Amino acid sequence: MPTWEEAVDLFEQRRKAWLAEDLDAYLALWDDEMTFQSPVHDEPLVGKPAYEELVRRSANFVKPLAFDVVSLAVNGELVLAEWKITIEWRMQDTKVSYSGMSRARIRNGLITEWREYWNAGDMQMH
Repeated sequence: MPTWEEAVDLFEQRRKAWLAEDLDAYLALWDDEMTFQSPVHDEPLVGKPAYEELVRRSANFVKPLAFDVVSLAVNGELVLAEWKITIEWRMQDTKVSYSGMSRARIRNGLITEWREYWNAGDMQMH
């Protein structure tokens, strides 16, 4: 089980790698047998190769601009985080901000499960 400090460090590594568009460093934080689910996925993605394909494809369309963790809580292997993200759609030069929550399971220093909760209706264009 991660300590609070270990969870904060892992989330900070994830945040920095995403903002730097360092996909290799970002993907190194995930377990090979991980699962990922978000509001746009009816079923979880299973396994790092499936998630890597999503991440690399998304990077072609989206440029990360900001990622702020508002709050973070640790309960055993689970880490709950509230965050706010700003991205730019590369083709349209449109910036979008939205807030959400994530539930992650961390084992042996890697993310094994990730589920995001956010509402597309709350996205702010600017």
